[in-house]
Amino acid sequence: MPIVTFLPHERSVEVEEGTPIIRAALDAGVHINASCGGNGVCGKCRVLIEEGQVSGGVNEKLSQAEVDQGYRLACLAQVHSDLTVRVPVESEVDASVLVTTPRRTAHIKQVNLEDFKEKGVFLPAVEQLNIQLPPPNAQDNSPDMTRLINHLKIKHNEHQLVVDLQVIRKIVDVLREQEFNVTVTLARPVREGSKTGIINVHSGDTTEHNYAIAMDIGTTTIYGQLLNLNTGEVLAEYGDFNAQMSYGEDVINRIVHAEKGNGLEELHKAVLKTINSINQKLIKKADIDPDYISSITFAGNTTMTQLLLKINPRYIRRSPYVPACTLFPPFKASELGIDLAQHVQALVYPAVSSYVGGDIVAGVMGSLMYRDEALTLYVDIGTNAAIVIGNKDWMACAACSAGPAFEGGGMKFGMRADKGAIEDFSLDPVTLEPMVLTVGQRKPRGICGTGLITAVAVMFEMGVIDNRGKFNPEVDTKRIRENEGIMEYVLAWADETDIGRDVTLQEPM
Repeated sequence: MPIVTFLPHERSVEVEEGTPIIRAALDAGVHINASCGGNGVCGKCRVLIEEGQVSGGVNEKLSQAEVDQGYRLACLAQVHSDLTVRVPVESEVDASVLVTTPRRTAHIKQVNLEDFKEKGVFLPAVEQLNIQLPPPNAQDNSPDMTRLINHLKIKHNEHQLVVDLQVIRKIVDVLREQEFNVTVTLARPVREGSKTGIINVHSGDTTEHNYAIAMDIGTTTIYGQLLNLNTGEVLAEYGDFNAQMSYGEDVINRIVHAEKGNGLEELHKAVLKTINSINQKLIKKADIDPDYISSITFAGNTTMTQLLLKINPRYIRRSPYVPACTLFPPFKASELGIDLAQHVQALVYPAVSSYVGGDIVAGVMGSLMYRDEALTLYVDIGTNAAIVIGNKDWMACAACSAGPAFEGGGMKFGMRADKGAIEDFSLDPVTLEPMVLTVGQRKPRGICGTGLITAVAVMFEMGVIDNRGKFNPEVDTKRIRENEGIMEYVLAWADETDIGRDVTLQEPM
């Protein structure tokens, strides 16, 4: 079978003949931008074939000059021999921009959890209790587990308890390590009538080591925080791009992919890969023992939640737009494929409807607007955006797709705010020569939403664009030109860019 090698990553993978290059890239763990989900529509998955033979991969998104140089669209080009494929910088994704971007939460290191508990705002789903049990003797030789449960019932008014098997397996040694002084981790009932679970035990008093992970499952990015549940302190935080982006950059394309063959399993594994990677980094940065992590909480839009849980999202995009579920019971994180200890509880924020998910529910709860008499407007702007208005008596919500606005959707050189994206723009009023500022102060690779809005506004003010959105041919500048029947403005010449091509802004046809 052919071997495909991806540069500059130096990764190789063996595939069957006829495999699309983008599929080979996924198997090799190489990300290639494919915002349309591999349908050949966006043209963002350009790769350079340095050696070997392919078929297909050419459409109107590539110029004849690019085709002659060896460029192909990775989603359409198929492998027919050993290949050496170079992934250009504009077809990659750079997660470092997420780490270097200042976050408002970075300044919120601790909250008063006791105050929240008194107000009924914070009711922890997982708690720890340190207890001292009487050791067994000839008069009281009841089993270890019975001894523990009876003590919890009598001293802590804990009834209807259930026990995990792994707790029974370890309790024999744990109780005797510190002379029957033990810390018990309890998973509280999430609804009336359910039982409290004994999910873990540690010898001695370990209540100061009570940790949890909060995870925001975004369509584009996933962000996690590791917190101390006793103090509310954020011990570590880290974000990365959602690996599902390789299957499409919006929820609709991912739903479509989930309907194809093994697509649902692929999307599930992709998001797990990102989550597990983030968790490892959080644990390393916080320098804690992962056995003291008791819970992980997930908030995401309805589609992201169903893909995480490997639930078919097919009917979310079809009238009458029905999700499989909006309320989710607690799960063992290990059941989902999360690489955390077996006892860790996974808690998933409920959704409201197909396009109003757990992410906006988490925002409403975190802002406390649901408890306030004042009228509040809450806006969650991401790849998918939602707006909630209301107070403690009523709320109304609307949702829409915002990703294209941020990422220059529909633009030839549109991109997300990665390094090299033009994010600010101005024109010299005399020469009409542009000054562009990019994310990370890198050579231009494309233009993101903020840069696009600014560029169009400045050009309109300077008369470069008229009120119809057309370039003014009477303006004295060589940057306005016709290219394949379309008028465009050159934002940066090829020798000034990081991609070796002119970065342009084209007028609507």
